[in-house]
Amino acid sequence: MKIMIQGTGSSVGKSILVTALCRIFKQDGFRVCPYKSQNMSLNSYITLDGKEMGRAQVFQAYAAGLEPEAYMNPILLKPTGDKSCQIIVNGEVYGNSTAVKYHDMKLEFMNMLKTQFNELEEKFDIIVIEGAGSPAEINLRDKDIVNMGIAEFVDTSVLLVGDIDKGGVFASLYGTLMLISEDERERVKGVIINKFRGDIDILKPGLDMFEELSNKKCLGVVPCFNLVLEDEDRPAKINKNITNIIDVAVVRLPRISNSTDLDALKIEEDVSIRYINSVHEFKNPDLLIIPGSKNTIEDLNYLKSTGIFDKIKEYSKIGQIIGICGGYQMLGKSIVDPCNVETKTLKVDGLGLLDIETIFETKKVRKRVKANLIYDNSISVYGYEIHMGASNYGKSAKPLFSIKQENYFDGSISDDGSVLGSYIHGIFDKPDFREFILNKIREKKRIGKKKSKEYESIRENELNKLADIVRNSVDIDEIYRIMKL
Repeated sequence: MKIMIQGTGSSVGKSILVTALCRIFKQDGFRVCPYKSQNMSLNSYITLDGKEMGRAQVFQAYAAGLEPEAYMNPILLKPTGDKSCQIIVNGEVYGNSTAVKYHDMKLEFMNMLKTQFNELEEKFDIIVIEGAGSPAEINLRDKDIVNMGIAEFVDTSVLLVGDIDKGGVFASLYGTLMLISEDERERVKGVIINKFRGDIDILKPGLDMFEELSNKKCLGVVPCFNLVLEDEDRPAKINKNITNIIDVAVVRLPRISNSTDLDALKIEEDVSIRYINSVHEFKNPDLLIIPGSKNTIEDLNYLKSTGIFDKIKEYSKIGQIIGICGGYQMLGKSIVDPCNVETKTLKVDGLGLLDIETIFETKKVRKRVKANLIYDNSISVYGYEIHMGASNYGKSAKPLFSIKQENYFDGSISDDGSVLGSYIHGIFDKPDFREFILNKIREKKRIGKKKSKEYESIRENELNKLADIVRNSVDIDEIYRIMKL
């Protein structure tokens, strides 16, 4: 059996509702699997077998009680610019493409998607499929492989989601239904309104009028909620204020990737995370994080053009800095791109805060790792590497981590320990390193040290809370009837 969640647009809540349904169906005793044929995101993950996939399907896999695997997201598009992207197919780099070129080639993947989906139906009781953007993108319909195109190909019923928090939810739902074909409207078995605030009694007359106009039943109204859950493509709320005693500032790179690296920090009760776009917003944070980037050279040039580059160098004399992946590369002396992997710029100067030089290579590094802090072997981390460059140590460089399963070092640390960089995504997920870094800050601020919590156990609790919220606000029995269960 299968059910598909489509939306009136991006960021209306498709991913989170698929996550909730995966957990609900798992709780009800079914073998359930998430599936999104094509995802566009800079937040990616490396599976146990070294394949790359979108983070949203990773989180949905956790909700379903599964180890994430690339077949849950067979096509991943990673934007490298406004009109270009890197294409990942079944976890492997397929190549780079312009938007127009990829649109023309999409249908070539349809038979592969169909074969894979048939195999999933043999393996699982329920497949929860997620669409992308909106099915009413009428300019894309002829070569669609992620919304109604895939719904028709695998013959599934569809639930349409609208975001009331944006305003105009009835127009969005009704307009979407009117812009798709009559056959496609027939596939839509109901709608769900997401992110509701206020008194439901005020909304009910609108629901009645919508059902009469559209002949589609509203299966539920999901309230706004505040849970510690991953954000698919970017932080849902770009906080710019200091809201707690420990001020963690994150450089808001234009092509920021793997922002989920920061999620584990959110569970720390005395930590606030804010994003900075300008020198004016910089202030004097306790910790500055330079995150990953899909185009490190262009984002480094952005820092130079805004003055943030010089501000970071100034701050490094008094503050604590951690760079992750692309952010780590920026902390070095230079980045060299001889094969034009990212741009036509052959070489760019970095911040020079670590004695490393990065050379971009055409082969992507993709692997899961376990590591220990060299200066305290009791502190361990786990995560994954996913990058195109290799960083070479200079004479004064000091490595940060030793990789357990392989005989090599990762990352670098300055002589005074104030600047750290690593290729490891998920570096804060395990409590050891997170506690080590934050307690150094607490000690400096003369506040009591704290024990960090296990992120995974909190994530499980939050997933169960999410399932409860959706189960209590959506007609799950009707969804089972739609699936003929």
